[in-house]
Amino acid sequence: DHINPFSATHENPSRILVSNVAGEGAQQLIVNWTSIFEAAPEWIRGERELCGVSNRYDRPELLGSDRWAALIAARALEPGRPCLVVNAGTCTTVDMLSGEGEFSGGVILPGVDLMRFVLHEHTGRLPLQEGSYTQAPRNTLDAIETGCRHAQAGAVERMYRAAGGGCACVVSGGGGSALIERLDLPCRYVENLVLDGLAQIGLARIEAT
Repeated sequence: DHINPFSATHENPSRILVSNVAGEGAQQLIVNWTSIFEAAPEWIRGERELCGVSNRYDRPELLGSDRWAALIAARALEPGRPCLVVNAGTCTTVDMLSGEGEFSGGVILPGVDLMRFVLHEHTGRLPLQEGSYTQAPRNTLDAIETGCRHAQAGAVERMYRAAGGGCACVVSGGGGSALIERLDLPCRYVENLVLDGLAQIGLARIEAT
């Protein structure tokens, strides 16, 4: 159990669906961990169309599996309504979904922690510690923290306007609850949007067989 965390926490599953955007090292770990089960992992990739969502990425298969799953989950949560789908983690992604289920495009930017780290790494003296968000920062830590938070919220709000406003806004990811506090628009927080999307994909594939 110390070597394989799945052995203690998961009964033998009939199917295993995986969204991995952490590279080959993480993929190999997942392969090793799931090898104790009879079911082989199914690696989710962007597709042209699935679960009522059509993918207008230039190359649909290159859309991150996390973004693809989140779009599918948002479509299930807000059927028939245009939606802005936000995932705030290591990176922050903001994707536009029409009321007809068309993913028309989206943006990727560094998350708060990554912004803070890049400032530290590529300047001479800026500290890495976390500061506090404030309306008028009067020290370096707070200036960095507030700037990073403004950048996140500003990107989401500009994309909201680009989508025409009035759409639903679904926010997820580890940094999602903090992001919502800074957004000047109506939105809802869904803790595990990507996992919800994987569940929708799994159900759709069962129905298709």
